Amino acid sequence: MPPAKKRPRAYDFPRTRTAVLAQFAHVQAAVRALTPGQLALPGLGEWTVRELAAHMTAVPERASQELELPEPPGPKPQLTLLEWPFSTAAGAKGIADDAKALAAARPDLDVLYAETAARFDELVPADAGDRLVTTRAGTMRLGDFLVTRTFELVVHTDDLHRATGLDIPYDRQALAACTRLLADALADKAPGGSVEVRVPPFAVVQCIGGPKHTRGTPPNVVETDPLTWIRLATGRTPWTQALESAQVSASGERADLAPLLPLTG
Repeated sequence: MPPAKKRPRAYDFPRTRTAVLAQFAHVQAAVRALTPGQLALPGLGEWTVRELAAHMTAVPERASQELELPEPPGPKPQLTLLEWPFSTAAGAKGIADDAKALAAARPDLDVLYAETAARFDELVPADAGDRLVTTRAGTMRLGDFLVTRTFELVVHTDDLHRATGLDIPYDRQALAACTRLLADALADKAPGGSVEVRVPPFAVVQCIGGPKHTRGTPPNVVETDPLTWIRLATGRTPWTQALESAQVSASGERADLAPLLPLTG
């Protein structure tokens, strides 16, 4: 019999909404400080830093746009939060094209960021977590969709940091939500109890089928910090590189996550 999957983690909608705005404000301040030379640097893949920065405004804007439209038919969402990370690869080409077009159409990034934040604050109420919205992969609860917005903002904040060297703060709630979503996605992808994955201070999950650990120190343990875990789970850092640089510790014969990573496209 396959291992039973645990009940999905619950996220507080008002706190998630606040986290989106807080992390977006951190990014806005960083983008405001970028020089023309920095904006022209390579950002992510084929994107320049300018195009990456423009794309980050589309992250909260997607929620604003959806709430201007009629609610899609329900009553249940087509896509759960834990299914979302595995659906991201399908829309990558369209997202890349949209980012390039947005950067070209809106050269004044400071104005674009200010407008985006104001629209989100106005259009996304603090009590609409169960409303359905449409995503590229299917309908989702707004509460779940905003968790994916924290994921996108945190991941791209790190991309922006690595492209420019700027030290950009992370909102604690946003970083926690991103870390927990990816940890839970791993446990959902490889259910079991033979390996314990620790990402202090935000997440501990058990995964991978085999002998289940119940007491004492687990025989198979993986431990790392939140940003390293996010880079591993999104393919920014290869598993072997993280091990060799001591960014992650893995003890036990089953503590090899390489076959399961990355979790996103």
